[in-house]
Amino acid sequence: MQKTLKSSRIELPFTVFLTLIALSVWLLLRLALWIDVGPTQLSLGQTIKMLSRGLWFDLSTLAYLIVPWLILSIALPNSWRTKRWLNPLKWAIACVITFALLFGVVSEVIFWQEFTTRFNFIAVDYLIYTHEVVGNIRESYPVPLIVFAIAFIAMCMMWLAHKFIVFKHNPMLAKQKTIILLALLGLPLLSYQLANADQMAFSKNAYANELSGNGLFTLASAMRRNELDYDQFYKTIPQAKADKVLRSLEVERKLTTDVLKEDVDEAETFEMGNFKRRPKNIVLVSVESFSASYVGVYGNTENLTPNLDKIAKEGLIFDKIFATGTRTVRGLDALTIAIPPIPGQAIVRRPNNEHLATIGEMLGAQNFNTFFIYGGYGYFDNMNAYYRGNNYKVVDRTDFDKKTIQHENVWGVDDESLFDNAILQLDKTSKTGKPFFAQIMTTSNHRPFTYPAGKIDLPQGNRAGAVKYTDYAIGQLIAKAKTKPWFKDTLFVIVADHCSSVAGKTKLPVAKYHIPLIFYAPDMLPSGHYSRMASQIDIVPTLLDVLGKKGDEHFFGQSLFEDQSEQIASRAFISNYQELGYYKNDTLVVLSPKQKTEAYKVDPITMESTPTKMDKALLNEAIAYYQTANRAFKTGALKESENIN
Repeated sequence: MQKTLKSSRIELPFTVFLTLIALSVWLLLRLALWIDVGPTQLSLGQTIKMLSRGLWFDLSTLAYLIVPWLILSIALPNSWRTKRWLNPLKWAIACVITFALLFGVVSEVIFWQEFTTRFNFIAVDYLIYTHEVVGNIRESYPVPLIVFAIAFIAMCMMWLAHKFIVFKHNPMLAKQKTIILLALLGLPLLSYQLANADQMAFSKNAYANELSGNGLFTLASAMRRNELDYDQFYKTIPQAKADKVLRSLEVERKLTTDVLKEDVDEAETFEMGNFKRRPKNIVLVSVESFSASYVGVYGNTENLTPNLDKIAKEGLIFDKIFATGTRTVRGLDALTIAIPPIPGQAIVRRPNNEHLATIGEMLGAQNFNTFFIYGGYGYFDNMNAYYRGNNYKVVDRTDFDKKTIQHENVWGVDDESLFDNAILQLDKTSKTGKPFFAQIMTTSNHRPFTYPAGKIDLPQGNRAGAVKYTDYAIGQLIAKAKTKPWFKDTLFVIVADHCSSVAGKTKLPVAKYHIPLIFYAPDMLPSGHYSRMASQIDIVPTLLDVLGKKGDEHFFGQSLFEDQSEQIASRAFISNYQELGYYKNDTLVVLSPKQKTEAYKVDPITMESTPTKMDKALLNEAIAYYQTANRAFKTGALKESENIN
């Protein structure tokens, strides 16, 4: 009976067996993600191409991963190949490798649930901030149970495979070793030369493109491309032409040496919209992952934001504001230096980003106390270094008295505790008599979505509950601030850093970048709506204009209360780390690496995008903005010391 069983087993080289295991696991992952997206999101042709392109990337990835096993195969002496201990050792190694592959699958599924992409530059960042990422996973998922399940499945797979497969143990001839040596040298080289992540973009369907990738391949690609030089990868125009285009759009970015330290010229006008008087102070609340679609006044019917809806109806609601990017650091760029999102890494995380002409630097030069108050650890994403290097006093969770914290998780303290500590700081600074500008960054609307018990009527652990808790905390912030003497002179600005998800069929689904923006100052500002479309980068110059302070003309963004034509003002910038979007006149121009450009017609109601003919004027505007912004940072033209000292 045993002989019959053994004779029916398939004899395979160990390396071939590992290859088949890897290809099978990755195929099952791709199919699972395809089902998660919804098979109807892809046409039959796109599905076939996605699977074939996926096999190409899987093989290209294996061209690198197979090298260690080819080396061991050559190095293993022939005298060892018939040893009895070698076979169980190979099965043990195969089990460990299968466990690692399955662990990678689970990691990709978790990442996909959050971002609907294969591993990318965000995953690269997560490898750096392991404390927060590992802590987030531990607080969000039953990690020991998952690890045990992965190990159990890996062992079951090997047990089943052992019944049908036996490993070859024949002596290896010199000719075979030579072939293997050529393979271990040639396969990685061929993969490097023939395969690259750009080949994922085979269709107009972003889901199909992402599903075709291999997570390890895209992770390695993101490590190489974490910073993209605009001039090298994107379409350019002569800088003189770019400057002319920007001047036609009233983007001049002029700031003379002592302009911020001079008294305001009585003849100089600063637009203030419908404000009855100018605010003395500003509190800017940037809310984590806060899509406009969650907010009642923007059309949500789930009653997730009753407090914010009430605040909005008493304030100025900006109907069509769009975030610049998909991560907090992009929002921080927009809310400090008001710059279009340059490709690759955000400026907050780049070297040489200190003493930029931020709103903090400008208001600091005009006798303001400026703060960045954060509920998490400010070293994450380089926030502490960035804000301290740009004239903000930084206050993060390490500065909070433990007695003031109701609840905390790996990402930060609960938003109520954050706001209570912010009020303590503002009380102290108001006693100095100096005006203040405070940016407060929340964390509660972030996985694992936990917060103090008994505050709202939704369970913890999901996005809806976190949104409603953040709304509750904002309501508490306003209620407590109303009891303070500085409240009547303070403008509260409530805005998202970015939306919670930007997944869609197109690379840059416009609707997924729509964020709330509310100005609240009941003693100074009548309620109403601002209906014209604008960008997140327009907030900073608008605030300087409202305060009656100098510097708004320096930015790429434009004050929303200036008397501008609709043609100039109504535009937005949206991006991921590679694609750069310019949205204007119901048209989205997309700039991509390899000097690629695309245009889409955007339905003004549904915001659905369809390919259209390129408008050369809009293309030149898009290039002028992005090219000039990238060069301005690269050459130091954004430096405060080179502009206002």
